[in-house]
Amino acid sequence: MKIPVETKPALWGIVGGAIGAAIVGFSWGGWVTGGTAEADAAQRANSAVVLALAPVCAERFKGAPDAAGNLAALKKVDAWSQGDFVEKGGWAATPGSKTPEQVTAVAKACALLLAPA
Repeated sequence: MKIPVETKPALWGIVGGAIGAAIVGFSWGGWVTGGTAEADAAQRANSAVVLALAPVCAERFKGAPDAAGNLAALKKVDAWSQGDFVEKGGWAATPGSKTPEQVTAVAKACALLLAPA
């Protein structure tokens, strides 16, 4: 079987085009690897959980005994420590909390709802 002489340059053109398409796609086309897509999805899911649980935390805070005193104490604490205050009070922890980082994020979002900066 004879292969035409023009085949070799055509194959190199296909290889070069595939490499060029990959470079353009990953650089400017928005293509990502599976690992990056998985990390982005996990981050978005965690953000959605925090967004959903922060109002629940705020309601638990407001429904607790001595809510007015706790709110006054929360407002006295500096903005950097308000999330810690809510977390230590136990208002941010829910039965479905998966990680300590998630509880911390919910506590910070809850503190922002209770005492806006």
